Amino acid sequence: MEIIVNRFAKIFGGIIKGIGYVFHFFFPKKRFTIPKHSPALIKTDTSSRKIPKIIWQTNFTNKVSLPVYCNYLFIRLLSPDWEYRYHNTEDRDEYLKKHAPKRVYEAYSKLTNGAAQADLWRLFVLNQEGGVYMDIDGHAVWPLSLMIKPDDTEVFLLNKEHFTNYFIASAPNNAILQKTIDIIVDNIENKRVDNGVYFLTGPQTLNQAIGEEKVNYRFYKYTCIQGSFTNEHFQYIDRPRTKWTYAKNEDLLRD
Repeated sequence: MEIIVNRFAKIFGGIIKGIGYVFHFFFPKKRFTIPKHSPALIKTDTSSRKIPKIIWQTNFTNKVSLPVYCNYLFIRLLSPDWEYRYHNTEDRDEYLKKHAPKRVYEAYSKLTNGAAQADLWRLFVLNQEGGVYMDIDGHAVWPLSLMIKPDDTEVFLLNKEHFTNYFIASAPNNAILQKTIDIIVDNIENKRVDNGVYFLTGPQTLNQAIGEEKVNYRFYKYTCIQGSFTNEHFQYIDRPRTKWTYAKNEDLLRD
């Protein structure tokens, strides 16, 4: 069934992207607001669940294009029994300044790239409070409450090659997440920028932390996919060519 929803989302999302190009041609300044907090639309008993029913997302702004907003609506449609929390750039900084150890916040403050900042923030917030993180262009392909079992303490996402970090589900105080945070902080402190964001803060750090350990995971096609409703143009419509892939390695850290 997950594959059917996967295919439907890609087809429907393709239509939304087409409509988005037309819509923003005629209304280039129109933006839609993703709420910074949305309570669960359907109240359920969460006491037996180890992973809190909280969806976390982040981007540089919550004023978004039509396709990105439709991606958000699809997330809410599939999991109305989950709380939703959104953090923009300023919110991320404020959260880490308030909750993170000094060393972690100081490392975070050296990052200049938004995606790299989001990499560290997602790990910390999940390790601090738990829940499910999804990239702003990602969405689940089945209700989260059906994919994540009450006794699960973690669900990592496996793609064709390795574990990825655009979807992570975890209970608080996860040893793998903490290890990944430590790796990222050490990378920042030692200015290991030669291989770019992917190795400095991105999926490579998670795979390094997991190593040979056995973790609970799901395959991406049956769990969470990216780019059905949106693409680089719509995600960065107000900041073209600012995706992490354009970042120069030597500019990733402040002095």
